[in-house]
Amino acid sequence: MQATAGETSLHLGFDDTRTKVILRTTEKYRQDLVQLAARFRTGGQLGQLAASVELEDLLSGLSNLSSWPHHVGVEWASDLRDLVVGITKDAETVKERLHASDHSTEVSPDDVPELLGDGWVAELGIFQRRDIAKLLSLQHGANFSVPGAGKTRVALAVYATQKAEGRVRRLLVVSPKSAYESWQYEAEACFNRGLRTHILDGTAPDHMAEVLIVNYERLDRSLGTLAAWLKAAPSMIVLDEAHRMKLGARGTYGAACMALGPLAQRRLILTGTPAPNGTKDLENLLGFVWPGHGQRTVAQAVAGGDLGHASTVLRPLFTRTTKQELGLPPMEPRVRYVDMPGLHAQIYEALVGGERAGAAREDLSSLGKTALRLLMAATSPALLLEGSSRYEPLAYQLPPLDVPPGDSLYRLMQNLPDYELSPKYKEAAAIVAENAAMGRKTLVWTTFVRSLTTLERLLSEFDPAIVHGGTLDRDEQLRRFRQDPDCMVLVSNPATLGEGISLHHVCHDAVYVDRDFMAGRYLQSLDRIHRLGLAPGTETRVTVLAVRNTIDQVVEVRLDQKLAFMGQILDDPSVQQLADLQEEPSVAAGLAPSDIAALLQHMA
Repeated sequence: MQATAGETSLHLGFDDTRTKVILRTTEKYRQDLVQLAARFRTGGQLGQLAASVELEDLLSGLSNLSSWPHHVGVEWASDLRDLVVGITKDAETVKERLHASDHSTEVSPDDVPELLGDGWVAELGIFQRRDIAKLLSLQHGANFSVPGAGKTRVALAVYATQKAEGRVRRLLVVSPKSAYESWQYEAEACFNRGLRTHILDGTAPDHMAEVLIVNYERLDRSLGTLAAWLKAAPSMIVLDEAHRMKLGARGTYGAACMALGPLAQRRLILTGTPAPNGTKDLENLLGFVWPGHGQRTVAQAVAGGDLGHASTVLRPLFTRTTKQELGLPPMEPRVRYVDMPGLHAQIYEALVGGERAGAAREDLSSLGKTALRLLMAATSPALLLEGSSRYEPLAYQLPPLDVPPGDSLYRLMQNLPDYELSPKYKEAAAIVAENAAMGRKTLVWTTFVRSLTTLERLLSEFDPAIVHGGTLDRDEQLRRFRQDPDCMVLVSNPATLGEGISLHHVCHDAVYVDRDFMAGRYLQSLDRIHRLGLAPGTETRVTVLAVRNTIDQVVEVRLDQKLAFMGQILDDPSVQQLADLQEEPSVAAGLAPSDIAALLQHMA
């Protein structure tokens, strides 16, 4: 049955979330719609005359629409049509680039200064010009350069070229709060008339602002506002520290980003750690850049298991400046193993036995909590006990008392700080003291807030600064560490301070009291003291503390595997090198499926 001229047989448009496409027809073509929806993996009926398909599924299977027999009457919503046309064009460009005999770009780095427009005044390094040229050769792009390589300035330069060509007029930046200062500074410094910026903090956006900045936590509740802002004028969207939406449409951040992406004329992602947990992370990131094409390209590239080949295949799709290219002095983290004292070991083994007996092996939430408990217990089982608040430090008795006979294990765990000092805290204190004696400041990382406050007390003679999620005077704490000669140590956790902060001018020593399974967070935190701007010959020393025969060794193996994968897929030896920690003698949890397997083996 052929549709007559002027008759709409099928209409395609976004749903309210913009992550799905709604297909609508009339009674005349009801059976045809049922057959069409069945061709898509995510196709589902919304009634007799409507069906839905996830956007990614539709874009990757556009050829299925050729089965619709009534082409004359097919009507596309204008915003969806524009997206499909752009994606189709991108797919052809990417396909040509992937199959080209060489990967030279259409834009030369030497041409970049002329493309920036009259308002650009900032200097660009040779690697920045190279990255800009490569990003301009594709409609959308990804910059996976290491922290400190100037990704913010590169992104603003790409925006400047698009603005000069009249393609865009405003820029939406999604970033962690810690990066706000950098974006505001660069937006002012890179242009002869600084770009007007506005941070979305619950108030209505400044409609005169050219740059709107919002954090990932606020995305979901601000979707309507941000969508309206993007549609009001041709826009570019940048995801800074884009690994935060690595779950893609399955996560809150990712779903919001995927909904906003199609509204922008140009999409760009920035992250130095694009695949912290493996292939799926990279699939979801490139799926945002190239919906319907990015995920499939990554999956096909790594399907054979040859990561060297996959790196060669994927390299045209992203740009990356490595630490070797930046000429940074080498950094080689080392691990120090310590042993649990007798009582600590007894309590840890009892805890592992309890988790082994009571763990709900199919409950991922339960396993995640188990991992966190064991990470705490490897440092000090006393961290597991509730204090008057989550910030209350452990009150260590120095020197320790003798262990009384006959007490229950639970009673002994309650009073553990009276009898034994955590071997990790003892080692960390020794390292800080040794560094302070040489006039070197130390950055101490630990995951848990109670561990932070405990270390603050134990290291009191070094006038410590402390920063965690509940710190109210964060800027003052950082100022003290940077400027106060008496403040020799900063204690923080990677979740709070692992991104957006530069400490490399004042600190060249870091100690990890513990690490979790999040490879991206570990890499980001390393770069707080090892980044562009280090003086030649600077010795950067990083020490990872681990307790033998505990979950610490499980974490080490899993992080090594993740870093090795990321280094191979990015063709970056400096990342691969971090996967092989050297052991040195002691002197004094986002869980991926493979993390779960390793954890269960430890508990077996």
